[in-house]
Amino acid sequence: MTMDLNSAQRIADAEAARTGLGTGPNRRLRLTLIIGMPLFLPVLGIMILVPKSLMNDVLHVYEAGIIGCLLHYVWVFKKYPRHAGRPPYLTRDLAMGGGFFLPSLFFGFWPGMIAAPVWAIFVGVTYAIEMTRGRDDHH
Repeated sequence: MTMDLNSAQRIADAEAARTGLGTGPNRRLRLTLIIGMPLFLPVLGIMILVPKSLMNDVLHVYEAGIIGCLLHYVWVFKKYPRHAGRPPYLTRDLAMGGGFFLPSLFFGFWPGMIAAPVWAIFVGVTYAIEMTRGRDDHH
């Protein structure tokens, strides 16, 4: 059984999309998560080090960052609204936006605590609807 170069390249691309940082929108979403989520630790450190008068300012900047990260997920979703038109694993990466629930919970940031899980559910529900419609179309 021989494998042509195209299918070998597709397999390599799919593996790159599944693991590591991937490429294109997958890479952007993964970097958003990798940078945005653990940032709460240095933010906490900065809040401890700055004068009390600046603590809330530091927190608000990070909270704005969380909102920015979630808006980035929305922007990518708008560019690839249908699962069928997305690169491999982009649906999974889109749903990972729900991870911003944890830093939001840590700082008691209500908008993030609500938006992150709602976002993950939204991505899952739109995927399920699309898959159901796809099955209905085949009958």
